[in-house]
This record gives sequence, structure tokens and C-alpha cells, in this order.
Amino acid sequence: MRLSTVFGRTLRDAPTEAENQAHQLVLRAGLARALLAGGYALLPLGMRVARRIEAIMHEELARIDAQEFRTPIVQAAATWEQSGRYAAYGPAMLKLTDRSERALIIAPTHEEAVADLVRREVTSYRQMPALIYQIHTKYRDELRAKGGMMRMREFTMLDAYSLDADDAGLDAVYERVAVAFERIFARCGVSYVAVEASAGEMGGREPREYMALSANGEDTLVICPNCGYAANLEVAASRISAGAQINASKVDITFEAMQEVPTPDCKTIADLAAFMGVPEAATAKAVFFDTPERGLVFAVIRGDLEVNELKLRAAAKVSALNPATIEQIAAVGAEPGYASPVGLAVATDSQPQSGVYVIADPSVVAAGPLVAGANHAGYHLRNVVYGRDWQATTLADIATVRAGDPCVRCATPLTFERGVEIGHIFKLGTRFSVALGAQYLAQDGSARPVVMGSYGIGIERLLQIIIEQHHDNAGIVWPAAVAPFDAHLVRLGKGAAVHSAADAIYNELTAAGIRVLYDDRDESAGVKFNDADLLGLPVRLLVSERLLATDEIELKPRGGEATRLARTAVLAALHA
Repeated sequence: MRLSTVFGRTLRDAPTEAENQAHQLVLRAGLARALLAGGYALLPLGMRVARRIEAIMHEELARIDAQEFRTPIVQAAATWEQSGRYAAYGPAMLKLTDRSERALIIAPTHEEAVADLVRREVTSYRQMPALIYQIHTKYRDELRAKGGMMRMREFTMLDAYSLDADDAGLDAVYERVAVAFERIFARCGVSYVAVEASAGEMGGREPREYMALSANGEDTLVICPNCGYAANLEVAASRISAGAQINASKVDITFEAMQEVPTPDCKTIADLAAFMGVPEAATAKAVFFDTPERGLVFAVIRGDLEVNELKLRAAAKVSALNPATIEQIAAVGAEPGYASPVGLAVATDSQPQSGVYVIADPSVVAAGPLVAGANHAGYHLRNVVYGRDWQATTLADIATVRAGDPCVRCATPLTFERGVEIGHIFKLGTRFSVALGAQYLAQDGSARPVVMGSYGIGIERLLQIIIEQHHDNAGIVWPAAVAPFDAHLVRLGKGAAVHSAADAIYNELTAAGIRVLYDDRDESAGVKFNDADLLGLPVRLLVSERLLATDEIELKPRGGEATRLARTAVLAALHA
């Protein structure tokens, strides 16, 4: 392709809206342009990169016998109502009606459509296992689109879906897809870490995120440098909490009896610990939330720890957590600022309406005697022991892990990194197939729900991450597998001989199947060299009047040293 005909242009300076260096390079290299917040047009150079990424995806999925298909992006709201996600998905889903007043949505994801399709097509166990995929558009009405192509409203994703007769089949295909994803990332030149993650609104089991380490990442990753444990902070565990599960019947009840002590103006853990002369880890913290399903939920955790709301929501089996009001706290007999589970009527799983729903982090169980609220303004209780003085409805790890906490597996201090999600895989199970009626006849003649898995990679996000991991001060340094062209041919000089020689080399390389970007513009050497470095193709070929005098060209790998070689040796050098 001749650079003089390329639609789009390079920019000398980064636009003011560019939020990080990779975003700047996307815009400066003319790969994409923002047309609206979260909506980017991929220009021809960007499309060539996207297509090369997609080609790698097609090849790797073909290796595991995946079949390509396509679902509509505009979908019936009825299927989402059946799955329960029409109301639960929230404002990120764009809803609309057609001229017949039928409720529709623009798909933020495609599980419902796939389950509906499976309901129509799969009738027998003989049709499974099956693995299908699409590279298709999604739309999520993000509150704040940011980071260039890192968080867009309209974007392209590889979506793969596995269909199996049982969990064993799902487990097997899950590992095959994981290997395929890892090969895709490796071929794209992306460094990543696979981490434990939240299933979120998708549900299912064993969700795994593929994270690219990035200083600009939105996610905090908890990593053990010794054993390789890695998890998103949302779900990460440490030995402080998750490793401290204790049966209440085995708690030592010979500790000193509770004692109420005056603690004036001690409404915070810091104030309480300072007044009592104890570390914050020797106190119990009470946190209240209002929930749609259970009303008031009372979380109790060691005073030096923070409640992880995602973990708490999962433990309480509720859809949302909101701060409780003073009136709600007082209504159950607790005193705001001095609250304690001691003396409260506590709900049980068998009798959920018998009192307040209390969730205790195992850290308060393992800690032994603690200082806790007395439900009496200006007073706290010393020597409060779980199992003797109070009982929770349930014990669950609800603590937010801190850097330096002991690894849940090997006790090595944990470290934090920032990361960007580039892929996510889920074992969905039967959630969507049950909701949408996707059943098959088993070998014994019984009707059973199809067991599903879901696997995704964001295309534009992956493209920008490649740039983030492969650039220098001059511009992009494309891995050869995803570069928009294989070589950048630069012509310097306006004479007929230079034009003729450069055209001949361009035609020869193109005929040999080498993708060449030919800078045939009448620009200065500085402009051409700067653009070549900015666009970052694997190798630059230079044709000039001085080189023609010796029948040579200059070959310079991106970021490497320039060498001269005979014009007749160019093709062999590129194939080497």
C-alpha cells in the first residue's frame, strides 16, 4: 500500500484527550479516531492490526475444533427477562423499542442469544460436545468511557461458547480454550498473568481473568512472588482471613469474662485502639448494609481490616449493598458508633426472619478476645469472644487483602500490581440453559439442561495493550505477527531513477507476498523517518540516490542498527 493513498494521517503531537502513552500512539499513528465518547472508528492501519489479531484467533480456535457463528447485536428483551438479567444488568444495557413497540436491547454480551439458539438447535446428547465462537460487536453504556480503547462503549470481542452434556465435558473444554487463549496472547506478543476473579453477573464457577500488567490498569492484582498465587483484589484471599476458619465449638471459652468499659468519644477504630492502648487488630469492627433481599446485614471483621463488598455480597447472597441508615441500625437494637453483635437477636439460615443477618469474618474468630461495641453510647466491651459471647449467622471470608499479607497458599507476603483485563473465561454451568429452556435428551431418555461455558477477549483493548507493551520514545514497535505491514519502504529523492528503483522493489516484494507500506510521498527525510518510527513496522527499507550509486538499499529493523545490502538481496533478507 502506498502511504500517499492511506486514509488517515499521522499526528506530530498527541491530542489533549489522550490519557496514556498507548492511547497517544493509537491516535498519533492514525490507527483510530474517537467519534464520540467511547466510540472509536478504526482507520485502515488500525483495521489491518485488528484483522491480524483476528486471524490468529481464527487459527487457534480452529486448532481446538471451534466453529464460527454469528448472533444479532439487537436482541429481544424477552430472553433477557427469562434469564433475569434484563432488570439486574443495570444502566450499562441500552434498551429500546422498535416501531411495533417490541422491547429490544443492544447486546452487552451474548449468553442469552446463545442459549436461545441452543434451545432451537440442540436436541440430543449426540450433538455435543460443541464449541462455537464469533468475533462480534458489543455495546455497554459505560458511565465513563476512558483510556482510549481500554474502556469503550462499543467494542469488538471474541466470544466463544462451549456446549456439553455434563460438568466433566465442561471442565475438559475449559482447559482447551484456556490453552488456545494463552497461545493467542503469546502470538500477539502480550505478557499477561492469569488470576482468580469474580464471576460477577455472569455467574458460574472458576472464573479466570487474563490480565496484562499495566501502570494504567483499573484492577488491582494480588500476586504471590513465591508460589504463583494470583487473584483480582475483588476476590483475593490471605491466611489472615481465609486460612483462619475455626469451628465455634472449639473456641477457648476460658478467657476472662466480658467487661463493659467507658470509652467516651471513641466512635472510630483508631480512636478506640488509642484510648484502650491496644492495636487495631485487637478490636472488632461493625459495618452495616441495607440489602434488597435480606434487609439489614451486619458485617463483623477485625478492626485493622476492611470489608470487601464483593465478597460480602456473595456471602450474603444479595444483589446489592447500600449503606444502612442510623434508623435501620437502631431498629435492630444496635448503637451507631458503638455497635456490637453481642446481645442482638441473630438470624439463622433456617429462620432468616428471627433477627439481624450477621456475617463474621474468620479473622474475628481466630483473634480470641477482642474489644467490641457494647450497643451503649460511650461504652465498649473488653474480652469479647466469638462462640462464647456471640454467634454469627454465617462465617465467610469478607476481608480485603492488603499488600504484605501472608499468601493463602504458602504464607509469603503478597504483592500488588495494576492490571488490565484482556480476557475472561467462565464455567457458566446451566444458569442460562435452564432459564431459556435449552435442554437435550440424554442417553437414558431424560431431559437435561445443556452445560455451557463462556470465553472472551476484547479486540480493541488487546490492540492497545500490545502498543502499551511494545513501544519506545519514538513510537510503536509492533510484534511481527500483528504489524499492519511487514516492511516500511522509504523513498528519498525526487529523481526518476529513485522513483523507478523504489517502485520496482515495492512491486517485487508485493508479488512475493510481503506486505509493504511504501512511503512514496514528497516529504523530507525527517518527516519520513519520524513517521516510520511512529508506525513501528518490523523493518524499514531505504532507497535513496546515494544508495543507488552503489546498487544498495538500507535495511533497518525497528529499534535495531541499519545495514546495507545489495538490492538483489532484499527479498532473501526479509525471508530470512
